[in-house]
Amino acid sequence: MVLIGVDYHPSFKTIAYSVEETGEYDEQELNHSDGQAEKFYRGLKQRGICVRVGMEATGYSRWFERLLAELGFELWIGDPAEIKAKRVKKQKFDREDARLLLRLMRENNFPQIWIPGPENRDLRQLLWHRSVGADAHPDHESVTGVGDERGLSLEEKAIQRTRASAVRKARVRSLGQSPPARVVGAAGPYESDD
Repeated sequence: MVLIGVDYHPSFKTIAYSVEETGEYDEQELNHSDGQAEKFYRGLKQRGICVRVGMEATGYSRWFERLLAELGFELWIGDPAEIKAKRVKKQKFDREDARLLLRLMRENNFPQIWIPGPENRDLRQLLWHRSVGADAHPDHESVTGVGDERGLSLEEKAIQRTRASAVRKARVRSLGQSPPARVVGAAGPYESDD
């Protein structure tokens, strides 16, 4: 089995790897843009080598996680805070980080966290986008009002109205005026601007 410690960056990765059976050790920097990283991992798969990769959790590695899942390689994702605490030298260098991740895997001391699989992550992303995404897009304008397209509960709508009212009152107070008078009419309570 080959153990690979990966210090991941969006445009490249620094790796430190060792072959358990032979004790062979090496370090490399692999670029993503020219396909060098993908070629490296596909080459290991073609040679029929079992691989375990360890890296810190990051939000920019989805394509890499998918590649490893496609190749059938084991991926361990570590808690960045715990990894940082295990760093002997407090200065952060890519090669040192890759070596540290490899050493933690060898010593069975890798602070692994649970990460959902690619299919589960896609489903979670779709659900999140459906519940929050419509309001998150700046180019999205609601015809019926804020939150109506999400089907907010009455409680959530009441909270939104309360927040909007508090903001209006704070603006008026900051101008040195008294808050608007509360008027009760046939349509129910509303705030008067006079």
